[in-house]
Amino acid sequence: MDTNKQLFETIGKLLDHIPKSWVELTTHRLDIYDEKMAKSDFLNHFQDLLLSGSYSREALDSLPTAYDYIRLGHQLSSVLEWALAKLNHVPSDQVITFASNTMPILAILRRDALAQNPTYIYHDLDSSPLLDEQRLRSIYGYQFDVKQVTSASEIPEHQCGTTLFVTQSSYQTPLTNHINIDATINRHPQFGATMVIHKSPVLDPQVTEIVKDVQHVRRRETIAMTPPNALKVLKEMVRDVTSDIDLIQGDNSQIVHQCIQDNTGSSIAPLVASSGLAIQYAIMMGLVENAIIKHPNKPIALILPPNCYGGTNDQARRIANLIPNTDIFDLLVDGGHDLVTSLDAVLTQVARNNSVPIVLAEIPTNPRVEVPDMSELARVLSQPRKTTGNEDAVKPAFMVDQTFCPNVKLLGQDNLLANVKVISYSSGSKFPSGGRCVAGYCAANNVASEIQNLVSKHLSLSDNGAEPHQINTLAENMPSMPERIKMAYQNTVEFIDHIKRVLPDSKINFVSEALTLQGFTPSVFSLDLPTVGDTKEQREEYKRHLNEKLISFMINRHPDVCKHCVSYGQLKGSYWTVPATSTQGTTKENDKDYIVRVAMAPDIDLVKLSESLTEFFQSEGIIS
Repeated sequence: MDTNKQLFETIGKLLDHIPKSWVELTTHRLDIYDEKMAKSDFLNHFQDLLLSGSYSREALDSLPTAYDYIRLGHQLSSVLEWALAKLNHVPSDQVITFASNTMPILAILRRDALAQNPTYIYHDLDSSPLLDEQRLRSIYGYQFDVKQVTSASEIPEHQCGTTLFVTQSSYQTPLTNHINIDATINRHPQFGATMVIHKSPVLDPQVTEIVKDVQHVRRRETIAMTPPNALKVLKEMVRDVTSDIDLIQGDNSQIVHQCIQDNTGSSIAPLVASSGLAIQYAIMMGLVENAIIKHPNKPIALILPPNCYGGTNDQARRIANLIPNTDIFDLLVDGGHDLVTSLDAVLTQVARNNSVPIVLAEIPTNPRVEVPDMSELARVLSQPRKTTGNEDAVKPAFMVDQTFCPNVKLLGQDNLLANVKVISYSSGSKFPSGGRCVAGYCAANNVASEIQNLVSKHLSLSDNGAEPHQINTLAENMPSMPERIKMAYQNTVEFIDHIKRVLPDSKINFVSEALTLQGFTPSVFSLDLPTVGDTKEQREEYKRHLNEKLISFMINRHPDVCKHCVSYGQLKGSYWTVPATSTQGTTKENDKDYIVRVAMAPDIDLVKLSESLTEFFQSEGIIS
């Protein structure tokens, strides 16, 4: 039998048994996930399953998790990449799918720019595969040549740099593997693009580094092809069908935009991207461009907490690494440091340097759930400062991640921050969608409207706009978000009250009643369990071990209610994690928090959870 035909028949059988979770979940089981073997562990077991001929939903659902979060990749994107790797006779890690048409090219452009190498882009499309070439050259500093050809055979050899071929070919047939091409980017008419890196890692050691760099861009600045779209492409491949075009239903865009404005207080048109990090990337690049245009030749200062979300931390440092004359300034918010006091000191330092300050903060913070004094924050951000030359310093722009409390109206004209240029953003995978999709969005206050226009330009050129099915999901779930936030907050308060009653010596990080009156009603809290030991190191080790035991106990006791998961804001259940091992990712080790973070949903059995928590404390001898 023809090898490709056999491959398609195998996938066809598989498609009849795809678990619903592969398509619908945004976060998968972490208890069967090994981050060091992301994708490969899943594929190894997946291939063993294929050899056994067992395609049951139960067997597929029990396979190791491919990635911990579908923004990075997932089971279906991994299966699609595996199938395309078989079709094109390359290792599966050399096939990488994207929801974006342009980001696979931008990944190579970034790599070559840092290495000061040229990029040669050939294509057989009707128009350039890049959007906004001028901005890519002037703001990002990318150097490239774009040429149209009729076939890959016309592509000449280049002695240095990277040679790409961009096409739109059937996903059913192998791509042309011309000797002068380093990688082909095959654009799907609807669902994104796939990069296939042709060269052998044995013959060219650079291949391994190219794969690593492209994956890092997908991890931090865009997303993998979404599960529903990856499934459609697989069906097209094996069944020779054309998928229905996804459309935004009715007034769904308007519903989403109105909900964002209602929740943030903004009167400016919001922007919706394919993920939280995708919108953050567009915001940061928009702010960088604003700094370059308005204040040419001045240094740019990216000011952010060193212990914030790992993706944010890493992305900011990647941008500073790419954009000349841009530096990171640590904004200390934990360990006894106050955000406002730290910000005042850093802004004074940045002003003396005559730099352009771009401030990024989480409100509330993760995982300590701390909220600064908002009137003091407004004062510090608005305060006039002088350079060492006694000139007026550039006023800061403020970028705020309000994912924990997306319903606080920080952008209204009556807000304390109304005179500060503020752009707020939230991960749509949390409360906005109830955990149903990974879209993210941003909104601006009136004085930041000009910056919002630049953010829109960078969102467009990266082709990171939200997918139609993401908009439809947000429209279905966002109208109920305020009520769900209220219910989840009340559950959190009751659960915390129970912990305080049975374990008064524990340290709980949560908002005060005064902050609640200001509208901050998160459903996340963090917990420092009592510890023992003669030295600081012994006490820390005991605490970390106890944290993991608590999480395992709760999940094993209530597998349908408690999940080892970095997410929150979902429709039901509770979510348990240690941020230092998950969300804080690339954060410096000394800034990580090895504490338990718990999130409560609006729909949960508090009595059952409270009883089990008390039982754990008793079993560990923490309480009698």
